[in-house]
Amino acid sequence: MSVFNNKVDFVAFISVNHANPNGDPINGNRPRDTMEGFGEISDVCIKRKIRNRLQDMGECVFVQSDERSDDGCKSLKERADSYEELKKLSKGKETGKDAFAKLACEKWIDVRTFGQVFAFKGDAVSVGVRGPVTIQPAFSLEPIEIEDIQITKSVNSESKSGKASDTMGMKHRVRFGIYVLKGSINCQLAEKTGFTEEDAEKIKNAVATLFENDCSSARPEGTMNIEKLFWFKHNCKSGQYSSAKVHNSVIAKALCEEPTSAKDYEFIYDGNLEGLTPEVIE
Repeated sequence: MSVFNNKVDFVAFISVNHANPNGDPINGNRPRDTMEGFGEISDVCIKRKIRNRLQDMGECVFVQSDERSDDGCKSLKERADSYEELKKLSKGKETGKDAFAKLACEKWIDVRTFGQVFAFKGDAVSVGVRGPVTIQPAFSLEPIEIEDIQITKSVNSESKSGKASDTMGMKHRVRFGIYVLKGSINCQLAEKTGFTEEDAEKIKNAVATLFENDCSSARPEGTMNIEKLFWFKHNCKSGQYSSAKVHNSVIAKALCEEPTSAKDYEFIYDGNLEGLTPEVIE
């Protein structure tokens, strides 16, 4: 396994067409938006999708959603306890938080990628792991237009005499939007978790295919897509430029006054960072 010695920054553009990219449960599951009306996809949502893609690749993931559990475990504690060597450390039979963190990072790719807090009731050991991969919330380039659609139920949920009144409900979707996803990989933290060059390649592939196997009634197949991914690999551990400069060097140029699809944009790197050229994945 290759040691991760070169800082990475990346920027991806996400297109949304008549889909709900990330519903807000405290707002009737309407698409998340800011006070100014810009669309938002939370960093937690993005990391969930990355974990799902890593699972699709056959990787061992600690934070699994219930419907995607591939080991029969029904909780994070149950998953941690299923690893006998880790369980011994958590019960205090062997000492050392560093040993606990090392075992967890070796076992689960998302722990050595994003980090994890291991603090469960009854355990003698509480361990926090800081991961090298940071993901920012994705925001839309322009304020989004949210469509609210009323839906009805056409069949009875239970057997009754006669047809029950249609149950009214709502679905919400973004008519169209381009969201910008930004992230970085830190070499110093990668050393601590054992994150490798091979792991970075897996993260790159996961981001590039973020919406594969992710369809739902809120996100029908083909309504969300990674239009272009810019992957910057620096020539040193600390990076040739700050992450902010790298992220701001990638822009979306509108080709018309009122864009209605990803084809109405040009996604480009401005080329102003001398000695740093991104790998571009479309």
